[in-house]
Amino acid sequence: MNKYSKIGLVFLAGAAAGAIAGILFAPDKGSETRKKMSDKAREFSDIVKEKANEGFHFASNLKNRVAKESFD
Repeated sequence: MNKYSKIGLVFLAGAAAGAIAGILFAPDKGSETRKKMSDKAREFSDIVKEKANEGFHFASNLKNRVAKESFD
């Protein structure tokens, strides 16, 4: 994992922790808080899936470029 991947991961974890803390300290009813937490967890999951997909495509493209360069 390179430096930028680590920074991105730390940023995402911090954003998730901040969102969760904000929801937990909000003066809402329990059912509303649980719904908000569920929504935020779903958003976070979608972001992680998207970033993982981007990383996969980046790695795949890099592999193809390296293979092409080594055979040229």
